[in-house]
Amino acid sequence: MPLLQRLHVDVWIVAAEAVGSLVIVGYCIAAVLALIRRRGITAARLLVAEGAIAGLGYKLAGTLLRTLLLLSWRQILMFAAILALRTLLKRFFVWEQGRLART
Repeated sequence: MPLLQRLHVDVWIVAAEAVGSLVIVGYCIAAVLALIRRRGITAARLLVAEGAIAGLGYKLAGTLLRTLLLLSWRQILMFAAILALRTLLKRFFVWEQGRLART
């Protein structure tokens, strides 16, 4: 049995992606609750930024695990595009978090 099948890499990829999605959704729910409790829009935006940063970390891990399964140039280019997009999104949310923390 090949090593990748024994390690169940595809299961770990899905798990990392799912955890990242759950983290983002959880922080978004917390942000809505913060708005309902009248803690302010800045606190809610800060919660969403924190959740996006944490969730994208897990999603990035899933994307990096996916490199073990790349077989063609098309897959490699798609991976590079997704990796670049997620990295840019994470940097944007870190910038937004810093900007909100200063206000």
